[in-house]
Amino acid sequence: MAHPIDHGHNVKIIEQCKVSPPPSSVPSTSLPLTFFDIPWVNCGPVQSIFFYEFPYSSNHFLQTVLPTLKHSLSLTLQHFFPFAGNLVFPFQPHFPYILYSEGDSLFFTVAESTIEFPCLIGDTARDVRDLHPSVPVLPTPGTKEDGTCSSPLMAIQVTIFPNYGFSICMTFRHVIADGRAFLHFMKYWSYVCRTRSDLASLEGSQASPLHNRDIIEDHKGLKLIFLEELWNLPTEGIKKLADPIPNVINNNEKVRVVFMLNSDHVEKLKKLVSSECKSYGFESLHISTFVVTCSLMWVCKVQSEEASARTIPKNDEIYKLAFLADCRNRLQFSIPSTYFGNCIVGHMVSHKRSKLVGGNGIVEAAIAIGRKVRDFQFDALRGVEGFMADGKEIEQSGEHVITIAGSPKMGAYEIDFGWGKPKKCEILHIEYSGTISLSDCRDDEGGVEVELVLGRVQMSNFSTILEDYLRNLLVVT
Repeated sequence: MAHPIDHGHNVKIIEQCKVSPPPSSVPSTSLPLTFFDIPWVNCGPVQSIFFYEFPYSSNHFLQTVLPTLKHSLSLTLQHFFPFAGNLVFPFQPHFPYILYSEGDSLFFTVAESTIEFPCLIGDTARDVRDLHPSVPVLPTPGTKEDGTCSSPLMAIQVTIFPNYGFSICMTFRHVIADGRAFLHFMKYWSYVCRTRSDLASLEGSQASPLHNRDIIEDHKGLKLIFLEELWNLPTEGIKKLADPIPNVINNNEKVRVVFMLNSDHVEKLKKLVSSECKSYGFESLHISTFVVTCSLMWVCKVQSEEASARTIPKNDEIYKLAFLADCRNRLQFSIPSTYFGNCIVGHMVSHKRSKLVGGNGIVEAAIAIGRKVRDFQFDALRGVEGFMADGKEIEQSGEHVITIAGSPKMGAYEIDFGWGKPKKCEILHIEYSGTISLSDCRDDEGGVEVELVLGRVQMSNFSTILEDYLRNLLVVT
């Protein structure tokens, strides 16, 4: 177990600067928020980190790598300029929007750390605070005389671990981009850096982002529904815009672990669930890697809570699982994969505790999740008008809810800046949100990396329960 890290004694700030698109390359541009964006206006910052091996000195890194990273970032921002802009939030009845003004930039920090790099990329449980020194903080929003709030959208920190490697960590506001749009940015930046390309040679080699918000059709009037929800938030809810980092209490006992389901685990789990579903009469149910992984994690999480709790919940208590689904490349819409912004909707699955902890808990969970995925495929926006209201109600009620973020299909480990694939990719804000994150595996095509943050005791229970399931899976199938 890594020891708690003291930011002041382990990290030294080398440089703080701003990076912008090349001069005169992007005109001042405003982008309206769509109904996909508005639910994320008051969401806490997203934090994502990528670790790379680089067994050379800090001076070598600063002289050879850093200039290329900064120059390629500048070129990339010409196409992904909203990241250098601001979220502008005027008073009602004016709508919030994204504004890039010519010359805008994002904050870029370079630091050096004495923390042991192998400990940070290891597979054992780590204190959540170990990664805090490598995470950039968004600049404080500004407020005009008329009360309009202007909030920066991204900050980047590169942290050098001398003779071992470096990390690149991004903090950004969810309102500007979902996971697919963010990884599009990262893949574009890494390609420019890896190939040392200039703007002319990029034409046709990398798909540029699409910023046209007019392609988002709102036949249900969702934008106004969500704006009303946003405007009706209490003052402290809107103040989240000004919070550079979430307010976290008692994180001292939390640990972070990345579990791996290899491709063999996934295929056998799909085979087992499919076979059981047929016996239930659900031959046409959607049984995918996502469905079976979520089912397994949901059951393990519920059981680990019980093992850690002093009082066991009642059997008829309702547990919920929320997941986000991407609306790009769906027949219902005309939204290409290159669309930049948010293009996801939330869906919720409910089940009695007794079903989840029973002998067929994983199958019961898979049936419920598979049905909801099938519903999404037929009508992606069914029931989505209650997305914000339901989220607020759940937050206030303290119900048993697990949220799934990410996907094993988005290719986080494809982001190569020229020094190989990442040694590890992690989503850091799950520490504050209680979310379970899914990603592809670095060295196992078809495998899934599952990352979560729990208290030490519960994490130990979760690990034991998961290992038992995986061991039995290999035996029975």
